[in-house]
Amino acid sequence: MINRRQVIERNNPVYRKLNKDAPLSVGNGKFCFTADFTGLQTFFDEYAAADDAFPLCTMADWGWHSYTPVEDESELRLTPFDTYGRTVNYATDSTGQEELFKNIRVNAHKFHLGKVSFEYLGNDLSITECEPVCQILNLWEGVLSSVFKVNNEIVSTETFIHPEEDTLYFRAASSFLKSEKLRITITFPYGSHKKSAADFLQRDLHTTKLCEQYENGICVERKLDTATYKVAIKGKGFTPSVDGHNHKIILTPQEEEIKISISFITEKTSLSASYEDALAECKRFWENYWNSGAVIDFSGSTDARAMELERRTVLSHYLIAIQSRGKYPPAETGLTCNSWYGKFHLEMHYWHHAQFALWGRVEELKNALEYYKQILPVAKEIAKSQGYTGARWPKMCDPSGKNTPSSVAVLLIWQQPHPIMMAELIWRAEQNHELLREYREIIVETAEFIKSFIHKDGDKYVVGPPYIPAQERHDPKIVLNAPYELEYFRWGLRKADEWLARLGEPACYAVRYAQFAENLTLPAVKDGVYLAHENCPDTFSKLPFYTDHPSMLAMFGVLDSGRIDTSIMSATLDKVLEVWDKKTFYGWDFPMMAMTACRLGRYKDAVDLLLMESPKNTWMENGHNRMTGDDALPLYLPGNGGFLIAMAMMAAGYGDVKGSSFPEGFNVTAEGILPYI
Repeated sequence: MINRRQVIERNNPVYRKLNKDAPLSVGNGKFCFTADFTGLQTFFDEYAAADDAFPLCTMADWGWHSYTPVEDESELRLTPFDTYGRTVNYATDSTGQEELFKNIRVNAHKFHLGKVSFEYLGNDLSITECEPVCQILNLWEGVLSSVFKVNNEIVSTETFIHPEEDTLYFRAASSFLKSEKLRITITFPYGSHKKSAADFLQRDLHTTKLCEQYENGICVERKLDTATYKVAIKGKGFTPSVDGHNHKIILTPQEEEIKISISFITEKTSLSASYEDALAECKRFWENYWNSGAVIDFSGSTDARAMELERRTVLSHYLIAIQSRGKYPPAETGLTCNSWYGKFHLEMHYWHHAQFALWGRVEELKNALEYYKQILPVAKEIAKSQGYTGARWPKMCDPSGKNTPSSVAVLLIWQQPHPIMMAELIWRAEQNHELLREYREIIVETAEFIKSFIHKDGDKYVVGPPYIPAQERHDPKIVLNAPYELEYFRWGLRKADEWLARLGEPACYAVRYAQFAENLTLPAVKDGVYLAHENCPDTFSKLPFYTDHPSMLAMFGVLDSGRIDTSIMSATLDKVLEVWDKKTFYGWDFPMMAMTACRLGRYKDAVDLLLMESPKNTWMENGHNRMTGDDALPLYLPGNGGFLIAMAMMAAGYGDVKGSSFPEGFNVTAEGILPYI
C-alpha cells in the first residue's frame, strides 16, 4: 500500500527566497486566494509589475461583474458564411462596430473580490523593507505557512480557506502587531476585465459601506454596478474600522497574535466556525481528499526524471482541486486571475475535467456536466438560429452560456462532442443505469447537432466548411475534414448510439447515428502522413501550418479511432517532431502527443514529450504550467489537467491495454486509477 501522506508531503512547495513568478494559492474549488511571501497580498503591485506578471487575486466562481451601460447585443452585425448553398451567420467581424463588439466580449468578467495585505506604520509595506525567510504550502493539510522579516523583526503567518465557505482564515504573530507598527488592511477594487481583475483607481464607480457590527467584527456591503456582495470580518486580537471613501477596512492589532476570518458572502449564511474549528475542518477535508482519490508513487525509480513527473502529478491535483470544482467550468487560468476576462473556453473543458473520472473523483465530473444541463436551452437556440438541429455548445462564454463574439471562437467545433466524452467517462467509472437516463438529453441533443452539421458529398459525409479546427491557423471557408474533428464527430455519433442501446431503446432509435458515423470520409493523407485538413497539402512545408496545436495527432491519442493506420500515425508524429515550431505548442499539446505516443507503443517518447523543453511546457515551483512568452497566461490549467489524463493512461492503461506503459527506469506504483478509453 502506498504511503499517501509521504507522497503528497514530499512534493510540498518550499520557498526560501522571493519568487514572483510562482506565488502560492489556497482554495476550496470555488473560491481561491493567491498570496505573496507574507501569506497575504501585500505586494500586489510588485507582483503585477513583474515580467509575465502573476497577479495576486481573491476570486470566486460567483464573482462576475459587467460594466454599465452595455449596448443592446441584438444590434451586433453578424458575418455571413456560405454553408453548402445556404447562409450561416457568425459574430466574427468587429469592423464598424468595434465598441459594441468589445463590450460584449469583456462583459461579464470575473473580478478581484478584495486585496488583503499588511501595512507598516500606516503606509503600504515596501518589498525592500521585507525579507522572505521560509514559506511552505502543506498540501496534505491545505495550509500555507509563511515566515518573513520586517526591518529584521520576524513575522509568521498561516493562511487557509474553509473547505465549504468562501472564507479566508489568517493568523499572524509578531511583536510589531501589539505595538501597532504592523496592521492588516482589506482594500476593495472596482471590477476589471484585465488579467489582475482589479481597478484600484476608479473609486467613484463602486461603494463600500458598513452594514453590520458584531461583538468580534464587522460586515460591509459592496456594490459594483449590478454586482453586490458582503464581506464579514471576525476574529480576535484586533480592532476594525472602515474607510469607505478609499474602500478599505483597517484591522489594528492589540495583541502579538491575531486570528482573522474574512468571509465573502452572496446570501444569508452561517459563519460560526472559530479559527481552530475551521483549521481542523480544513485539515480533515484535505486528508480525506488525498485518501479518497487515486495516487501514483514513483519512489524506487532509477530514471532521474521520475520524481519530476510525480511532483507535477501531485501539484496538478492540488491546483485543480482548489479552483476548478465549482458549479461552472473553469477559465484557462481558473480562479487565480483573468484570462480572456475569466470566461470559460468549453473546448478546454475536457482538458480540465476528464481526468477526474480516471483519478477516482467521478463526482467532480458529474458536477461539471451540470453546466450543460443549465445552458441546454441556449445551446439549442444557437443551433436553431444557424439552421441546425440539436444543441451547439458555445466556445467562449460566461455563466449565461451565450457565445462571445470572436474572429475564432464562434467557428470552433471540437468542443461539441465533449459532453458525450465526459458522460462516457462517468459511465465507465460507475456503470449506473440511472446515469443513462440522466445524461440522455445532453447526449442526444449533442449528437443531433453533429448529425446536422456534417454534409453529404457523394456517397460520403464530410465535416465543413466553414469552421476553424483545434489548430487555429486555417481559413474557415476552406477547412474540410480536419482529422481530429472528423474522428471526434464519428466517435461521438457512435457513442450516442451505444448510449441509447444501453437504455434498451428500440433499434430504430439505437441506429439513428451509426449510419452517419460509418459514412464519414477518411482523414486525408499525403506523403505518408496525416494532413491538418483535406485542403491543406502544405501542412508540413509552409507557415503558419506547422505551428500551434498538431491536432491531427489527437485522433489517435485522445481518441482510439479504429480507422487510423498506425504506421501513418507514427510517421506523422515523427514529422511533427521534425518540422513543427515547438515554441508554438500549448500546454495541452504535450500530454496529447504523449497519449498518441503511448497508443503507438512508443513509451519512451511519451515520457520525453511530457517533459519536452519548450517555452509553453514550463512548470513552475508552484506546479503551474506557465505559457512562457504569453503574458496573458502566467498559468495554464489545461496543461495540468491534460498531464493528469496522460499520467493515468500511462499508469493504468487504455482500451485493451492494461497496466503501466512507462519505459525502463520508472518504478511506478498506482492505486485506484481507471484505465483510459
